Amino acid sequence: MQSLVKLYQIKANPPSLADNTGDLDRLKKSLAAVLESKTLVVPFSRIAPVAKAFRHSGFKGFAVVAHYPSGPQLIDFYAEAPEFLVGMALDLGTTHLEASLINLLNGKVLARAAEVNGQLEFGADILARIHFAQTKVGERVGLDLLHERVIESIHKLASELAGQIKLKTSEIVALSVSGNTTMVHFFLKQNPYHLCREPYIPVVNGPDPFLAFELGLGLHPGAIVWVMPSIGSYFGGDLISGILASELDQQDTTCMLIDVGTNAEVVVGNRDWLIACAGAAGPALEGGVARMGMRAGIGAIEHCSIDPESGKFSYQTIGEGPVKGICGSGVIDLVAGLYLARIIDIRGKFSPGQKQAKGRIIEQEDGLAYVVVPAAEAHGGKAVLLSQIDIDALMRSKAAMYSILTTITNQVGVAFKDLHHIYVAGAFGKHISPRQAIVLGMLPDLPLEIYKPLGNSSLAGAEMILNEASVRERCRMVVAKITYVELNVNQEFMIRFSGSRFIPHTDHALFPSVPFHDES
Repeated sequence: MQSLVKLYQIKANPPSLADNTGDLDRLKKSLAAVLESKTLVVPFSRIAPVAKAFRHSGFKGFAVVAHYPSGPQLIDFYAEAPEFLVGMALDLGTTHLEASLINLLNGKVLARAAEVNGQLEFGADILARIHFAQTKVGERVGLDLLHERVIESIHKLASELAGQIKLKTSEIVALSVSGNTTMVHFFLKQNPYHLCREPYIPVVNGPDPFLAFELGLGLHPGAIVWVMPSIGSYFGGDLISGILASELDQQDTTCMLIDVGTNAEVVVGNRDWLIACAGAAGPALEGGVARMGMRAGIGAIEHCSIDPESGKFSYQTIGEGPVKGICGSGVIDLVAGLYLARIIDIRGKFSPGQKQAKGRIIEQEDGLAYVVVPAAEAHGGKAVLLSQIDIDALMRSKAAMYSILTTITNQVGVAFKDLHHIYVAGAFGKHISPRQAIVLGMLPDLPLEIYKPLGNSSLAGAEMILNEASVRERCRMVVAKITYVELNVNQEFMIRFSGSRFIPHTDHALFPSVPFHDES
């Protein structure tokens, strides 16, 4: 194990009239011998505190060394070996931040927590925040406010995590960050203006590691910050983390990785080659498709079913208590169930005359809606509804999702049946029913054992970076190996999108396991 920050035991001869070597020079000389390195650096801000700690410890103890790609940097000195040497792994999400504390001495997770991204007040989605970054609020620039909010959110998260194990945030000696390209720009206070404008160029794809205090992060003053590199505007470090966590880059067989969040990001490949793309299918699948949509959390319907003959509806929520809304996996189950019960047709349009829909379809100002949970059973006495507008939005998202998958596989001549595994990351992968997604025509019609949920692979990748030098090297190699396809200007994607806006598809032969409703 080669953690990002390590302890090295040092015992040096004390100074004397015969040996007037400076305190820090003495420490560097002893440490260089242990590290077998001639490039050992001490950041200027750490000269005085490290030299002082070394002298006070009697010129023996434990050097704290951060391993940068350019070489080791000495950041502190302890008289005694600590119980924990703590690093923080961070999934820098658009709506939520999730993090863990890792004991770098043994790689074990010490604590985990999540925090709402404070940037939400400036826009629910990435595009809104990119535009806000260019505006002025009084004398302040939007980018400054976005940066401040995300740093504040990280501070809250670090404080909560440190409190769980009774440490100070100033004892966190490393931070690894995994997020999409735009969120990383906000974190680094870099202008995102060109991210959403052709040819979609970031300020930086692979920022070099730096000291935490340079961003005003309240961690150890010598803490190293390692940011996962991105490939482009719509392919961020969170997907690089997913590749590492799934070991897609180590596979002998060809596999696929799907990560649905702000965008739907897809990678296909194996140890020899990787090809990737990203497209705007994510927000709807996170629960944003419906007005009663919500993220997977307490009170959300995560699974539901409709009896195809009787129309009887049943559901399962996350946690206990009344229903607050429905998350992405619940919406997928629901619309698939509506189709199988013939309450909606292949276009996703309501068929209110069906007996299975009796008592469930109501007329609203903007059209028909299906009553998912009546007001009497729902939180706050407000019924949970799925409208025709909501279904239309899901139809667009599911069409985009399948089109992304078919376009990327077609780029390399790989058929879906050739895929050994399809890894599905994030909350989408954790909660989704692959079978119902197949019914909708969102995922390819393959045996269910092909689909492997990964959980939060963005956080998992950040944790791996803290613990292993081999993973950090793999990260560099993955970035060099990936071919990225820009879907924003891909005509094949647009053609496939049109054919995918039916349940399950205009070409039903692609989905032989899904019942076909002949509505001619």
